[in-house]
Amino acid sequence: MAQSSIEWTEMTWNPTTGCTKISAGCKFCYAEGMAKRLQAMGVEKYKDAFKVRMHPSELDTPYKWKKPKVVFVNSMSDLFHPDVPLTFIKKVFKVMRDNPQHVFQVLTKRSERLLELSSQLKWTHNIWMGVSVEDERVMKRIDDLSQTKARVKFLSCEPLIGPLPNLSLEGIDWVIVGGESGHKPRPMDVNWVLDIQEQCENAQVAFFFKQWGGRNKKAAGRILNGRTYDEMPEVF
Repeated sequence: MAQSSIEWTEMTWNPTTGCTKISAGCKFCYAEGMAKRLQAMGVEKYKDAFKVRMHPSELDTPYKWKKPKVVFVNSMSDLFHPDVPLTFIKKVFKVMRDNPQHVFQVLTKRSERLLELSSQLKWTHNIWMGVSVEDERVMKRIDDLSQTKARVKFLSCEPLIGPLPNLSLEGIDWVIVGGESGHKPRPMDVNWVLDIQEQCENAQVAFFFKQWGGRNKKAAGRILNGRTYDEMPEVF
């Protein structure tokens, strides 16, 4: 558990760590770099750096939070990575169901496995399920998400590295957009962002603009159309 600087959540919880690259959005994975730094610092949880690992001791953590939280699940991993067994995924889902006072935001790039396992998982109102959609090549992830039994569905278009015209937003509750940051960020066109914002407005889907990104993301800020967009779905 850790307090988070990510604008659309309050804290992170990582019952699994590690991942492998699967699409263009993974090119400059922040979690991979962070895992290597934590390994160098001697943090036990990251002794294997970015190899996929389960951490059963973390399953007790959400039961200890005294106040309701908005929680990004596996900021340092992907719960639906093929190396994470269904038995462990079910344990994570049980923890989330047992703590209905918290909102758990689960995000994956592996939408095919998500859809495959969806019917074997028990979904409750506080488990928000999202997929990453960085460009047109991975828009099928939206179709996979739409077919799941998740109560709240969202898209994370970050890092947005291409236009996303004609998004399929039926059944989608929330869209997050953000530019890439770091040493060699790929550029994000303002027109890509404006188009997604307009599509969300027309479809009455909550829109959250996280950042312009770039080498200095703080300086670039997160103002769009002269304002900030902090829209979120209804919590319950």
